[in-house]
Amino acid sequence: MPETNYPFEITDVEEGTSKMLMKYFTGEMTGFVRVGPKGYFFPQKFRQEAANFYNMAIRPSDIFVTSYPRSGTTWAQELVWMVANDLDYETSNAIPLTERYPFLEFSVCVHPVNMQRFIEENSHDESKLELLRMVTKPGTELLADAPSPRFIKSHLPLSLFPPNILDGKMIYVARDPRDVAVSFYHLNKSMRTQGYTGDFKLFWECFMNDLHHWTPFFEHLKEAWEKRHHPNLLFLFYEELSKDLPGAVRRVADFFGKSYSDLQIEHLCDHLSIDSFKNNNSVNYDVMKELGIMVGNKEFIRKGKAGGWKDYFDEDMTAQAERWIADNLRNSDLRFPHL
Repeated sequence: MPETNYPFEITDVEEGTSKMLMKYFTGEMTGFVRVGPKGYFFPQKFRQEAANFYNMAIRPSDIFVTSYPRSGTTWAQELVWMVANDLDYETSNAIPLTERYPFLEFSVCVHPVNMQRFIEENSHDESKLELLRMVTKPGTELLADAPSPRFIKSHLPLSLFPPNILDGKMIYVARDPRDVAVSFYHLNKSMRTQGYTGDFKLFWECFMNDLHHWTPFFEHLKEAWEKRHHPNLLFLFYEELSKDLPGAVRRVADFFGKSYSDLQIEHLCDHLSIDSFKNNNSVNYDVMKELGIMVGNKEFIRKGKAGGWKDYFDEDMTAQAERWIADNLRNSDLRFPHL
């Protein structure tokens, strides 16, 4: 049965499957659930917050940047924030992206056992504990008292948001799933909330078979694609940002009713370049490293290129991926710009 004040059924993932996954995704220690008719996949903790996401009050001034993870979300967040805030470089450089954009459902990924570990590890520093509380606090609580306009990051599919989500504005970013999987694999290895211990081939199998957070991938994209003509939703491809950043900046500016000179756009594109991003502490999620949530020498901003998946896929995986993509796009006019 659906949860109270929640229209979708939430069911436990079969015990054997959950145990297998927890062996490799060590950040989760209770199990996983599927949500709604499409079976969106989340850690058990999603049960606690599902209704809060679905029933949160939307303000017309809200600005959501959404995507499946590792689709160019951070890139789009900074682009959108800069355009909407009249190119305010000073504030952008002074306030980390994590503070400018609460991550709506991040707390769902923080298992209570891990949370206790993070508290103990940071207990010597009250300012770190305060930062930890902010980062892991349920997004709907953080946003309830936030001043407008609220900038919000989320990887939820449209159907799990309030039905009136597009009373606010949304920028949705999509990317070739093969590049997504490679980038997400690296993040899952470095984030203790995920704690992935397996190899890439197994990660790809889980991703393709809807056994990973926020999957099924194509259903996620299709929900936004179907709304791409809505005046309050802008659908962007990572590959567009990669191939023609000035063009993407202009599209975002038009979406917000802003107009910038060629010189201003050139300056913003320089600020948004991958080289600049790699050296920009404000967007690099240094807070996660500082708190010990992200470990190792992996960078949150990686190579920032399209087509890097070819270095990770053998011939069988490449053929398998092509079939999987073709099957999922068969009854849709969604196409990635380079396919």
